[in-house]
Amino acid sequence: MPRATKIVATLGPASNSPEILERMIQAGVDVVRLNFSHGKAQDHIDRAEMVRAIARRCGKEVAIMADLQGPKIRVGKFEGDKTILEPGQKFILDGASTALGTNERVGLDYKELPRDVRAGDTLLLNDGLLKLTVDSVHGEEVHTTVVAGGVLSNNKGINKAGGGLTAPALTAKDMDDIKTAMAFQCEYLAVSFPKNATDMEMARQLANVAGEPWRHKPQLIAKIERSEAIPLLDQILRASDGIMVARGDLAIEVGAAAVPALQKKMIKMAREMDRVVITATQMMESMIVNPVPTRAEVSDVANAVLDGTDAVMLSAETAAGKYPVETIEMMANICVEAENAEEISLDASFTNKQFARIDQSIAMGALFTAYHLGCKAILALTESGSTALWMSRHRIHVPIYGLTSQIRSQRRMALYRNVTPMIMPNFADRDEALAKAEALLIESGVLKAGDTYAITCGEPMGHPGGTNMLKVCRVG
Repeated sequence: MPRATKIVATLGPASNSPEILERMIQAGVDVVRLNFSHGKAQDHIDRAEMVRAIARRCGKEVAIMADLQGPKIRVGKFEGDKTILEPGQKFILDGASTALGTNERVGLDYKELPRDVRAGDTLLLNDGLLKLTVDSVHGEEVHTTVVAGGVLSNNKGINKAGGGLTAPALTAKDMDDIKTAMAFQCEYLAVSFPKNATDMEMARQLANVAGEPWRHKPQLIAKIERSEAIPLLDQILRASDGIMVARGDLAIEVGAAAVPALQKKMIKMAREMDRVVITATQMMESMIVNPVPTRAEVSDVANAVLDGTDAVMLSAETAAGKYPVETIEMMANICVEAENAEEISLDASFTNKQFARIDQSIAMGALFTAYHLGCKAILALTESGSTALWMSRHRIHVPIYGLTSQIRSQRRMALYRNVTPMIMPNFADRDEALAKAEALLIESGVLKAGDTYAITCGEPMGHPGGTNMLKVCRVG
């Protein structure tokens, strides 16, 4: 069986060379993430072109995910680039200051902070390593007491425990970056810090307008990293094509202990609502500097797979780490081992599900039939990729092959769990299309004489949303 769980890898200084990127794709990367927090517009366009060219050379289409920076909720810069804060000392966050920071005060990139906090609030800096309590607010100055000290350097992030910062999800920079991402037609656009469905709807409108010259509409991924997003998860999911369990900022806002249960909840909700889900942040963090992961990291990746995530994501591990290729190889091995340990069943949520659409019913019928007949594979002839997506929401350990004539759909399906996307010419004749699909899978080594498989398609051929036929075949 092919590996079901997909791998998202971030490009950066450690992986910008064509040679390393080629090895990464061969090692198992399915989606390449371009982090718009770093680099200029042309850098991202050049990297996207490189990804496309090298993927073709490897004989594998990968998806590109453009990850927007979102609001910069950060402190300013310091004299000497850093300072050391001691527990109990007083420290001022000054929204009006443009001078370099000292051990007594520092300016803010986020000028609204004095209006977002009040006495008694807790501020967490540098990914939660430093903790400040707000004593009072005077004009543009936030006066605090250091509770947990340490080194504070330039431009480190600020979080408010429990959430409540009013920064908009989409900044002016993000709006420009959406235009850049549409210039190379990214398959997925990840939106940072959305608070509600409106943030995602605005991002979609901007992306669709920017993509109009190429008739391109990207899939939108909501990065769940604000505590305010949790109660509105249902609405955010409906306004998105998928979510990212962004455990870094989320853990700072809601507390690290709450994240594992939230991760399971988010993955379950996304799958039930036919959305994709990516699990991210510090999955193989130690491999930034070490050639092997910790046992805890192995368990973390495996548990995300067992939870049902579509993909697991690498950030600094592949962007700046010493072992980008080895990290991908290790992650792929962990995913396969975890998948082999999964319990396979058609649970009550499957058998009790009701469908208003014919194509969804056919997709579920294919799963049910393939599961009970022990089919070798499910072949979904799909223009948009939707049929393959619906099939991939349930775990039955029968590989799904999404066969499409659309290169955009092929790349989009690269993120779907248990789906291997393949390109296949369009045929007007149904029997000719079915014969070609079988021949393609035999040629790829998936099917051989005597194997049983299920295949779905739509009549008339070549119309998105028209899947209305399920056939069970045996290779002669």
